[in-house]
Amino acid sequence: MKNSVKHDIKDISLAKEGKLRIEWAGKQMPVLQLIEERFSKEKTLKGITLSACLHVTAETANLMMALKAGGAKLALCASNPLSTQDEVAASLVKDYGISVFAIKGEDNKTYYKHLNQALDFKPQITMDDGADLVTILHTKRKSQLKEIIGSSEETTTGVIRLRAMEEDRVLRVPVIAANDSKTKHLFDNRYGTGQSSIDGILRATNILLAGKVFVVVGYGYCGRGVAMRAEGMGSKVVVVEADAVRALEAGMDGYEVMDMNKAAKIGEIFLTTTGDKHVINIKHMKMMKDGAILANSGHFDVEIDVAGLEKMKKSKRNIREFLDEYVVGKNKKIYLLAGGRLVNLSAAEGHPAEVMDMSFANQALAAEYLLKNKGKLENKVYVLPEKLDQMVAEMKLKAKGWGLEKLTKDQKRYLTSWQEGT
Repeated sequence: MKNSVKHDIKDISLAKEGKLRIEWAGKQMPVLQLIEERFSKEKTLKGITLSACLHVTAETANLMMALKAGGAKLALCASNPLSTQDEVAASLVKDYGISVFAIKGEDNKTYYKHLNQALDFKPQITMDDGADLVTILHTKRKSQLKEIIGSSEETTTGVIRLRAMEEDRVLRVPVIAANDSKTKHLFDNRYGTGQSSIDGILRATNILLAGKVFVVVGYGYCGRGVAMRAEGMGSKVVVVEADAVRALEAGMDGYEVMDMNKAAKIGEIFLTTTGDKHVINIKHMKMMKDGAILANSGHFDVEIDVAGLEKMKKSKRNIREFLDEYVVGKNKKIYLLAGGRLVNLSAAEGHPAEVMDMSFANQALAAEYLLKNKGKLENKVYVLPEKLDQMVAEMKLKAKGWGLEKLTKDQKRYLTSWQEGT
């Protein structure tokens, strides 16, 4: 019998495996489970249509289930052409009755078709990972803006785009930067990206990291996490950073710090985590050693100049899944992972569920916050209130069985007074 839920996925018969993945991820996401239970009782999102553009993974599936439990009608599309887990997409459609428009490996035309299919649901709330839905609403589908209560954004790159829109005074909806909650960027970006990026590199290459010169381009929270994990695997870590304070921090953390021109000559593995364009360019590639491996963990596939690499190549062949060999110059070989797209979600499975638990708790609470404050928020980028951040942290501590010290009345008074000194 044909499934009546609107969808465009690879194969509905993959649902059985997808359901098992979703269930396993759910066991590692106790905070989101608690929010789902409350949403289910209160029907927090009853009558709301929500379109989400997120990586279609088992962790995202659990967020969708929490939103559906709250009464929301949902449409989900992928935020990256290579990040979809087709088994999960199938299960969401077949087992949970959620509309999904995502196929791993879809071309750009299909990717944007899916974005528009999600917006065809006429959502009141949107949820983004990279700000693509919001961008389309502001460019191609402006008539829908009046229906939007607000949006939430998952990643640093998307927040950068949205703050630029706010600065240019073109943002027409309020946005919650879920990414900027402490329980998101301090953990997801650092521990999630750190582990999952290394996982993606290893799955694509099966190389030994110990003893290799590992160049981390960008020392934000993602870069910090990658550097820490690469060092833990025995790599000699070099950091390239354009911000003086972050570069100084990397040096104080014990890493070599240099510009890209110098790093290009000594690096063996390069990973970009900047959110900026062409931080590894043709000039850098010409300086690299034979056998250099290039990967990206930034949201968009612009950090490595892949188009330039394609133009300068003598030949190209696929060695392993997500590993392409480019022959350039005098038969020098450069290896590109996952076509320059997110290596942790393309060649691996993305962040572990345990860390996404907090990230998606913030996304669920952002949807609730937007609804509760309908009509009260300006067209700006907001961060969730500190008390909600603290609530997520406290729930996570409780779930892990970790203790939390409580201040006495006297200690609280001391911290808010000025009279008492030496």
